[in-house]
Amino acid sequence: MIRTLLSHDREPIVNILISTKFFSEEEVSIAKEILDIYIDDQNQKDYLMYVSEENDLVTGYVCIGKTPATVGTFDLYWIAVDPSIQGKGVGTQLFNYIKNQIKELAGNLIIAETSSTEKYISTQKFYEAKGFELFTRIKNYYKPNDDLMIYGIYI
Repeated sequence: MIRTLLSHDREPIVNILISTKFFSEEEVSIAKEILDIYIDDQNQKDYLMYVSEENDLVTGYVCIGKTPATVGTFDLYWIAVDPSIQGKGVGTQLFNYIKNQIKELAGNLIIAETSSTEKYISTQKFYEAKGFELFTRIKNYYKPNDDLMIYGIYI
């Protein structure tokens, strides 16, 4: 089941982000800040967050937001699935859910950014399997030999 994120989901989401071993301490810290903004400010309009849940356990998380100063463009900020069930379709369910949500909000383009390092090849393949195209690559963006890869999909 996919549903809107609730305040009690914060800890399980942070645990998922840490357990994936994809995200640095700084990235997890940023995710926590964004979670807190979303949870603490019911009037904020920058982020939409959803979780997948099975047997009352949070199994995945996705965060999107409308790209400022655009018409119909949304950013896919975070998508993470509990490592114990990765490859079982949870990420696909989350992506399909947000794709439909974005369409309902008159969105027509989703942008996702990732690293070029070997650690993120599975992320790149996930985006490509969902129909994303590599729009651009910025060399040495994160650090030497770690490029920013910007993917997009028109919906």
